Amino acid sequence: MPATLAALQRIGLEAGLCAVGATTADPFPSTRADLEERKARGLDAGMQFTYRNPARSTDPDRSLPGATTLIVGAYDYQRLEPAPPVVEPVGRVAAYSWEDHYAELRAGLEAMAVELRSDGYRAIVLADQNHLVDRAAAHRAGIGWWGKSSNVLVPGVGSLVVLGSVLTDAPVAIPDPAPVDDGCRSCTKCLDGCPTGAIIEPGVIDAARCLAWLLQTDGLFPVDYRVALGDRLYGCDDCQDVCPPNQIRRRRPSEAGDDGAWVPILEVLALDDAALMERLGRWYIPDRNPAYLRRNLLVVLGNLGSADDPAVLHALRVALTDERGVVRAHAVWAARRLGADKLLVSLATDDDEMMRAELDRADVPRLDVRSGPARA
Repeated sequence: MPATLAALQRIGLEAGLCAVGATTADPFPSTRADLEERKARGLDAGMQFTYRNPARSTDPDRSLPGATTLIVGAYDYQRLEPAPPVVEPVGRVAAYSWEDHYAELRAGLEAMAVELRSDGYRAIVLADQNHLVDRAAAHRAGIGWWGKSSNVLVPGVGSLVVLGSVLTDAPVAIPDPAPVDDGCRSCTKCLDGCPTGAIIEPGVIDAARCLAWLLQTDGLFPVDYRVALGDRLYGCDDCQDVCPPNQIRRRRPSEAGDDGAWVPILEVLALDDAALMERLGRWYIPDRNPAYLRRNLLVVLGNLGSADDPAVLHALRVALTDERGVVRAHAVWAARRLGADKLLVSLATDDDEMMRAELDRADVPRLDVRSGPARA
């Protein structure tokens, strides 16, 4: 006989998970319909995660034919925010990227998978992949409720969790999960707190407005959202930071090291591409192209820097001579935002398409130095 759900829960919790539940390995037809409908509306904005092939990501049998059960786990990554370094300007990193939380999640899931394999059953771990809709699995397994932010909230923990599953053909007895009350009720703080209005209705995100996604796309960073980016260099926590259930318990100290929660903008801009990727390459970067890291750094610099700082002017001069148009174009925007237009005089003959668009732009909002760095 396979391990009972209670035994698997004990193993998962002892391995560091904060919640473990179970559900059948049946497909998720309503989630597939949602993905296909939102993709048709363009709300995916080119995002591939679970949108790439909804027929696959909503059918566990595609990952393990003959599977019967999903054992779903959550890992709590709530941490105290480390103090920012004294050097300025400094870019902010979202909490889900301070440390490798998925490594801890997978370790907890793998501990349960090992137990199932020892009983002679097949068991694979699925987490942070296109193979399975993790939130739908967690919700059906009774881990938590769907929040208006589109995140799953675990009772007593909140939404600052990463989710994954063990998919197995073991006939684990699954009790009917007790309904998880909707803890959001009338609260709309996540909708109201999104800096770009990306949560267009409860539970529905327009990825084309989501700063966390825009930082991971290729091409130009959308000009309409550059000021709103503020000091965010990777990810955005705003919808979770304002969520009341995320304030209900004390957070553990972070073990994040250098570049965990904060990144010194000028220091990393001065690195060559190889060193830049070695330092920040753990993030998702489109096409693994360091030019997009520099693009994001320059937008943040435009929101935080000062034209009175020689180091800022030097960083802009270097970026304006970069061989890649996408880097030069965002350096143009940053220079104009900071009032350093004098740096652009020699660029009048640059015929790069992205450069021409930036040089011809007449509506770059100036940074009001009296109000301090942008933290929008």
